[in-house]
Amino acid sequence: MKTIISLVVLVSSISFAQVLQSKSLIELRQQSAISYQHSALEIQNPKSKIQNIEANFQNPTLEKKNPALAILYSMLLPGMGELYAGDYSSGKYFTIADGVLWGAFAGFEIYGKWKENDYKSFAESKAGVHLSGKESEYFANIGIYQSIDDYNAAMELNRDFDKTYNTASFYWKWNDNDQRKQYRDLWSSSESAYTNVRFVVGALILNRLISAVNAVRLVSAYNKNLSQEVSWNVSVGLNNNPTLPTSITFNFVKSF
Repeated sequence: MKTIISLVVLVSSISFAQVLQSKSLIELRQQSAISYQHSALEIQNPKSKIQNIEANFQNPTLEKKNPALAILYSMLLPGMGELYAGDYSSGKYFTIADGVLWGAFAGFEIYGKWKENDYKSFAESKAGVHLSGKESEYFANIGIYQSIDDYNAAMELNRDFDKTYNTASFYWKWNDNDQRKQYRDLWSSSESAYTNVRFVVGALILNRLISAVNAVRLVSAYNKNLSQEVSWNVSVGLNNNPTLPTSITFNFVKSF
């Protein structure tokens, strides 16, 4: 009896073990099939990764230039508009010219002021002129007439009575004609320097205007070339064929 019971228990244990083993194999196969299906889906549908790659190639960082900014930069410093447009080969000459003109401006301004101080000091010491409250026209007149009496007489003769000077506050009298001519030379040197300053200011403005026009031209050419550049796209894909090994494909597309 015990032997029969032992045989029954042994047979039952072996059968249960086989069932468990079969069940484990079935579950393992199911899990493998699920994993394979997920892998297959990932291989067959890699659109998210490919889209990211395509987006990187389809969104160029180059942008069109703004002509208004080119004008502004050229007005601030000639040549900077050309630099903004991406072509400084011509802009550097406008920058150099601007530097030279500013140097000339400073030089003429300093020289004119120096000569102005010279002729005023000369008039004060040689002709008895009081410098305070005098305008530029007064300093021009004292270089033309020998004394205030000669000037007032000429104004009265021309019936320009409103242009006569008060003899006390606007007094001057040169000792001789050579002193007056020496003063006139000093005054002329100063006025010539200030005239040159005005010419330099005009040249500075003109240099900016020409630079702005050139910068706008370069920006226009840059934008035109940018719109005509080749646009291109690269994509990567995985081909999953049940009868063939998985393959990788590269697509390169360009348009004009």
